[in-house]
Amino acid sequence: MARTGIIDSDPTVMAKSTELLKKELHRLVRSIIDDEDDYDNTQIIDQAKETLTALKDVRLKTNVNGVRLRTTNEAGFSCPDEFRCPLSKQLMKDPVILATGQTYDRPFIEKWLKTGNRTCPQTKQVLSHSILTPNNLVREMIAHWCKTKGIELPNHVKICNDEGVTEVEIEHFQTLLQKMSAPISEQKAAAKELRSLTKKTPSFRALFGESTDAIPKLLSPLTENNSPSGSIQPDLQEDVITTLLNLSIHDSNKKLVAETPMVIPLLIEALRSGIIETRTNAAAAFFTLSALDSNKALIGRSGAIKPLIELLEEGHPLAMKDVASALFNLCILHDNRARAVRDGAVSVIVKKIIDGILVDELLAILAMLSNHQKAVEEMGELGTVNCLLRIIREGDCGRKNENCIAILHTICLSDRSKWKEIREEEKNYRTLSKLAEDGTSRAKRKASGILERLRRAANFTNTA
Repeated sequence: MARTGIIDSDPTVMAKSTELLKKELHRLVRSIIDDEDDYDNTQIIDQAKETLTALKDVRLKTNVNGVRLRTTNEAGFSCPDEFRCPLSKQLMKDPVILATGQTYDRPFIEKWLKTGNRTCPQTKQVLSHSILTPNNLVREMIAHWCKTKGIELPNHVKICNDEGVTEVEIEHFQTLLQKMSAPISEQKAAAKELRSLTKKTPSFRALFGESTDAIPKLLSPLTENNSPSGSIQPDLQEDVITTLLNLSIHDSNKKLVAETPMVIPLLIEALRSGIIETRTNAAAAFFTLSALDSNKALIGRSGAIKPLIELLEEGHPLAMKDVASALFNLCILHDNRARAVRDGAVSVIVKKIIDGILVDELLAILAMLSNHQKAVEEMGELGTVNCLLRIIREGDCGRKNENCIAILHTICLSDRSKWKEIREEEKNYRTLSKLAEDGTSRAKRKASGILERLRRAANFTNTA
């Protein structure tokens, strides 16, 4: 088959030629297979070889004039900078506009967003939303430029990269959200599937951040107006709350989830009234959401700390770690420490430590709370000093001893009446002296500080 200059430059003709050659080759091969007389089909075989050679030549020419930017550059074409994606530096195939007005190639900006970034790569501005708008003008300009250069731009197929989801899956996601307002049986099925999808597929978690009404639709079965007789189905509540937990794992969703009006109240309700699996996952959701400082303040002001403390006091093994983790994160914020002390955290935590439950985790929280004067007073009344000294004496964990001695140091500064217990411990076991010699640098410093204060007091008494 002769190859004309038109085929060399016109991508449409080249595509049609490729299709015709493939059909002809298919016909010839079928004829060879069906012909039982191997000696009489040599002419057909020769035709097939010629067709195959022609197809190879067309494919090679397509690669030269095709969409691979490096090859077109080697062929002498230089892509205009305005047609290059700022992220990939390649010719854009599907230009879209970000919230800041900058244009990127869809697969590359979607990958940027799905990895948790919430800023514009070029301007570094925080994005007000993550909706991508097709830039039809730039796409038409690129298509025109490609045609004049003999470059074939591929037909746009709306499929995300390997980490994304297809348009069909997006439509399925939207259908599931619509079913959250359907009859109860459909709500349950949809909630269970959303829970599974958001657990297994990070891109489905990201989808919730791309629609302003996705989370409210998810929560609709738990609102009073949408639940029959105001009652909530336990299994439905568990699936919805667990889906919220899955969403909150995605870094770019944390702010959106926490600031959606009904989320925190429904999580608090789940902490108090759900089955233990639901309560545990609600606590875990507060833990993941509280990774953001702004969310710490929001959750603290909402009244979530008290039901977390109540769940900690109940002591169910399934919930303990998640509750302790949530309280630790929240108490990093100074205002939340005051709320925790006011809501009874000190007595609950000290009793658990005395019982040997989650000692490491709860000591870390108690160390933060010990900066509050009321917390120190409560610890003194609850026999905390002897408990802490026993932990140091019997244990060899550096972090655990650090928290114990830090709390003891604060108590010593605030309550001289506890010095007697410490002196007795030192006299009988040399607990603080050993820690001052063998502990971590922080533990040594705190232990030495207490011992120095005790020596000064003893010297003062002897002098007097």
